[in-house]
Amino acid sequence: MGAKLKVAGWVALGAMAGALTTMQLQAVARSGTGLSPLPLEELQQLAAVFGMVKSDYVEPVDEKKLINDAIAGMVAGLDPHSQFFDKKNFKEFREGTTGKFIGVGIEIGMEDGLVKIVSPIEGSPAFRAGLKSGDLISRIDETPVKGLTIDQAVKKMRGEPATKVQLTIYRKSESRSFPITIIREEIKTQSVRAKVVEPGYAWLRVSQFQDRTIDDFARKLEEIYKQEPNLKGLVLDLRNDPGGLLEGAVALSAAFLPKDVDVVSTNGQISESKATFKSSPEYYVRRGSSDPLRKLPAALKNVPLVVLVNEGSASASEIVAGALQDHRRATIMGAQTFGKGSVQTVRQLSPETALKITTARYYTPSGRSIQAKGIVPDVMLDETAEGNVFAALRMREADLEKHLANGPEAKDEAREKAREEARAKLEAEAKKNELKPLPEFGSGEDFPLVQALNKLKGQPVAVSKTAAERKAEAKTE
Repeated sequence: MGAKLKVAGWVALGAMAGALTTMQLQAVARSGTGLSPLPLEELQQLAAVFGMVKSDYVEPVDEKKLINDAIAGMVAGLDPHSQFFDKKNFKEFREGTTGKFIGVGIEIGMEDGLVKIVSPIEGSPAFRAGLKSGDLISRIDETPVKGLTIDQAVKKMRGEPATKVQLTIYRKSESRSFPITIIREEIKTQSVRAKVVEPGYAWLRVSQFQDRTIDDFARKLEEIYKQEPNLKGLVLDLRNDPGGLLEGAVALSAAFLPKDVDVVSTNGQISESKATFKSSPEYYVRRGSSDPLRKLPAALKNVPLVVLVNEGSASASEIVAGALQDHRRATIMGAQTFGKGSVQTVRQLSPETALKITTARYYTPSGRSIQAKGIVPDVMLDETAEGNVFAALRMREADLEKHLANGPEAKDEAREKAREEARAKLEAEAKKNELKPLPEFGSGEDFPLVQALNKLKGQPVAVSKTAAERKAEAKTE
């Protein structure tokens, strides 16, 4: 598989990490009331195996690791989104939801086996050091980047605050390489981007639902309305948004909906999982905080709205799209979404470990479960004017092992055939060095964005001639 094709895979697989999550970070201590009796015989077997491994295995083993691995295996057998967090994983999870980490401050991708800087985060050490979009990183300290995965490269650039990392940069525009030393510090990621694309029309992108997303969303909208007090149309871009925190999805939906209408409902085995969330502050404002949407202009409730989605839109972003679609508040355009219709709750087990467990399914205001199916757009669009490039290869909920079923499911043989054909075509193009990456979201070459603006302006839209609604697919055993 060509290097550029691997880049597409990283973008496509992003949705697998998404989780609609409610946070319950208290230690779990439940009584046995209402629970089935413990299976003592099976627990005795577990203890016996633990003892045999401890005493008979060829090398000494760490007891804590054995127990952690046993818990992780138990949870991994449930579904693709339940997970046991050890110390390291729990730290990474909290960084992801808070939008804070220790590093240099760049958004990255991969190109020809090197780390490509998509954008330096404003105000970060990388931004202050003068790194630019399009710069390539060839070495991190003494380690060549070629041969590393994007995750491995990220881990090498992160570290402790006030420590140094040396990056070797290749700048194409100047045809030169140079080293630069950056001191790591706490970085606050930006999950919201926005701009006025032309007079009267704006684009606002939410890339993930983190702790600060709604505050950033409100601030960006205030900036838009200062530039365009009489906004004629807004494109809300949720493409490749893997999801995140539940209250963020409820708040974003509430910004555009009338007060006190249903946004999403959840249902599961325990009483806490049976709930309905409405477009009112009490459903998304955290205790002790004020409503982040309180200063938004009233006109936002009625501004013409298009929501862009694709196969990478998952979980919380699907909640927003489903709520706005059911209430006929927006036109949903793009490709059918990922299909993650489940809620994960994080329960802390110790100061450094936690359990993320699927506790409910969620439903759109009309009662739809999108599990393993996704949101079907009102208007189907291709990725480019020439058609879809990577869409057939993108993973979705129905492709994941042990995914929750959504009623009777049948295998989609046509989709499997399309995936094989697309994979063969892309690999052939990559070998010939003819494979072009998709344009950056929000750029002038962004084909779906151009079609969304056409829709808002009442102009002709280039609807996909090949895309068709897909049904929920067979559960993989």
